[in-house]
Amino acid sequence: MRDLADGVRHFQRNVHPRKADLFARLAGNHAPHTLFVGCSDARVVPELITDSEPGELFVIRTAGNLVPAYGTPAEGVAASVEYAVAVLGVSDIVVCGHSACGAMTALAEHHDLSRTPAVTQWLHHADASRARAASSGDVPSLVRSNVLAQLTNLATHPSVAGALAEGSVRLHGWVFDIATGGVDVLHTVGHSGAQAA
Repeated sequence: MRDLADGVRHFQRNVHPRKADLFARLAGNHAPHTLFVGCSDARVVPELITDSEPGELFVIRTAGNLVPAYGTPAEGVAASVEYAVAVLGVSDIVVCGHSACGAMTALAEHHDLSRTPAVTQWLHHADASRARAASSGDVPSLVRSNVLAQLTNLATHPSVAGALAEGSVRLHGWVFDIATGGVDVLHTVGHSGAQAA
């Protein structure tokens, strides 16, 4: 905690004053352009990867960057998706998987998760991902399949489906490589409905 407290003091003394105008605007205005769905993994920091300023991204972080299909018991994720699309009016949604993902590694390598029943239950939201990647069974393939499956799940959310039908939102699937910093763009569904894989 001492490191975190020191970090807060550094932010208050050095960072906030340099960005005082930005924070003054943000105090009364919340208008992010992108909903970024990423993994909870501490090595994957959406604002750092995208070189974004505060206020530009609306971020959801879940283990395995999972977005359960609409109607499943994950109301917090559904509420955040709905708010970003229906209230904030984001124009883009990114689902970003990453190399060396612990959740996908556990699934691909059939780790014993018996001591973590909540994790086990949560990872059932990746069942479609596992089915897509069944032929290869390696972690990178599962990471990629999982990103595509989460894009499919996102489209089941009424706010997203409506925005896609209106052409007001684009969906993007990315995989971030921790070691190199590279981002592989897997898939985009755009305003015109065009798809690129």
